Amino acid sequence: MNWNQIEGNWEQFKGKVQSEWGKLSGDDLDVVAGNRKQLAGKLQERYGKAQEEVEREIDDWLARH
Repeated sequence: MNWNQIEGNWEQFKGKVQSEWGKLSGDDLDVVAGNRKQLAGKLQERYGKAQEEVEREIDDWLARH
């Protein structure tokens, strides 16, 4: 699956994203609205991780879905 598919079906993927990263609130996910850069920023903010680490986590998650 690629990010364009996730962005286009964001409403269906929000639950999976929240399952993976439980610190993200529903409001966070509404702000992200399928935008990968927004997701990375929110993950950095909530988890205090470096951008490279967050990008790697998103890639790993994407590979599994």
